[in-house]
Amino acid sequence: MSEFFSERLGATGINKHYLLGHDAAAALLVDGRLVAAVEEERLNREKKTTDFPTHAIDWCLKEGGITFDDVDVFAFPWNWTPQVLDEIRDGIRTSPLPQDAKTRLMADMGDLFEQVVSHEAMLADFEARTGHRPHPAKVRFVPHHLAHATTGYYLAGLKDCAFLVSDGRAERFSSLTGEIRDGRITVFEDSVIGAQHSMGTLFSSLTRFLGFVPNNDEYKVMGLAGYAVPPTPNPFLDNLLTLHDDGRYSFSKPLQTDDLRSHDALFEEYFGPFEDTLAYTSRVAAAAQQMLNVATAHQIGHLERKTDLDRLLFEGGVALNCLNNTPLFEGSRFEDMQVSFGASDTGITIGAAAHAWLGDPGTGSTDIVAAAAAPVTPYLGPDYDEAEIEEALAGFAGRVVFSRLDDDQVVEQAAELLTQKVVIGYFEGRVEHGPRALGHRSIIANPGFDDMKDIINTRVKHREPFRPFAPLVLEEQAPKIFEMGRKTSSPYMTFVFPVRDEYKDRIPGAVHVDGTSRIQTLTHEGTPRLTALLRRFTELTGTPCLINTSFNVAGEPIVCTPTDALNCFMGTEIDYLVLGNHLVTRSDDY
Repeated sequence: MSEFFSERLGATGINKHYLLGHDAAAALLVDGRLVAAVEEERLNREKKTTDFPTHAIDWCLKEGGITFDDVDVFAFPWNWTPQVLDEIRDGIRTSPLPQDAKTRLMADMGDLFEQVVSHEAMLADFEARTGHRPHPAKVRFVPHHLAHATTGYYLAGLKDCAFLVSDGRAERFSSLTGEIRDGRITVFEDSVIGAQHSMGTLFSSLTRFLGFVPNNDEYKVMGLAGYAVPPTPNPFLDNLLTLHDDGRYSFSKPLQTDDLRSHDALFEEYFGPFEDTLAYTSRVAAAAQQMLNVATAHQIGHLERKTDLDRLLFEGGVALNCLNNTPLFEGSRFEDMQVSFGASDTGITIGAAAHAWLGDPGTGSTDIVAAAAAPVTPYLGPDYDEAEIEEALAGFAGRVVFSRLDDDQVVEQAAELLTQKVVIGYFEGRVEHGPRALGHRSIIANPGFDDMKDIINTRVKHREPFRPFAPLVLEEQAPKIFEMGRKTSSPYMTFVFPVRDEYKDRIPGAVHVDGTSRIQTLTHEGTPRLTALLRRFTELTGTPCLINTSFNVAGEPIVCTPTDALNCFMGTEIDYLVLGNHLVTRSDDY
């Protein structure tokens, strides 16, 4: 896939993640229970890889103790049919593109279908990469946005819900709404928005315009938005975005989805020639953020009138814009809103598998009830026992020193260390699924120091100084520290809340410039040792939060193996490494 996009559509370098195929992953359900899921990037070490998830599939099978012959259903989170291709070509024919561009694009789409995304092409690729050809009766192709919706539904406990899915593009669409009742999806057809009016793709174009990597760095644009207020008037609202009575929106200038730069001239018309300054980039980001907030609130307002359900799921890459999620929920009538840890394309393999399982006539109601009762954790990837950790440590002999501790000692010693101005790499248990580090492959630090954000950004993460950090907070203490409104928890860093005034000076390292924080709430049931560590740290310092950021450096995936963790530790200015039950420091010679 990556070769086709690079040769035909120029998706190389900074643009390599712009089109389809990023965030390769695999997941395994056994009797309706999610037993394994991992992104390919964690294993092949290529961030946002477009490669076939060979390693992820192999690991899931191994984790489940099965072979391909034991698999009842193979589910793919795409459904490119000949009808989809015909509809895409019809859209190209009626577009305002010059005729030669239409001809070229129609040929490219035909070749994309035949060589990459058709059912036959996907099965042939699967066979070439795995050596196994699934029997046709065992194969399900799940439309991309339905896979997104089912991911949220499954991870939220299979409860009836309304949903909004919004991302860059799928087979033809970028966004839609609907309901899920008793495992059956109803799409509200009048809510469907085509790819040429994609909010996700527009944000990708903006991300590229501002000098970042599209389909990768949109969270940087979100962070920049906090440094400015939206301009008045906002040209995105006044000149580009049109809201329709049926809950949809459109752009006055439709996107050319094969051309990442199709709107650059428009951006410069609105904001002037590009300037690589915080003042310029934050003003554009704030204007774009306001546009996204208005557009999604419009969609939710219409969805409220279409459904009598009181739960809302928001899935797809746009749902990772957590700056939007809190006001979106607070401005709605829904009693609860959830954004799962699998909201981006990393999670759609879970949704595809769940969709196939729910639609399998062999699935009994007992299986569904049992699966719904089982808690779903984001910690679904590989883990490593003490013997594997010590084997990795042996490979760094002479460069590190370490001591082996029990869990209580890890909690006590790490909490004591964190009372100082130090940075700790924290590695335990199974790898978390999704784009956020949720405490199993994290870097943690004391947010009570004013300069801690700068220390981590420059000396450890090697990234832009404007980037904020998320605080870990005990779930029962979160409403005391943050203005959470109707939310009571945020376990996956998918909501942003204002920090209460009396705590801003107590956790300055975890407060963004606009006075907010993207929090992760902890419970003993979800993360017992990390929760105990935070509780002990609070007892020692009176500071009720810890900084949590992903255990990696800019441009690399989050660490997976003990060796990955040791390499990252040795290549940065991280002070200590908690590696399972080992406390690791550098030897005096390093």
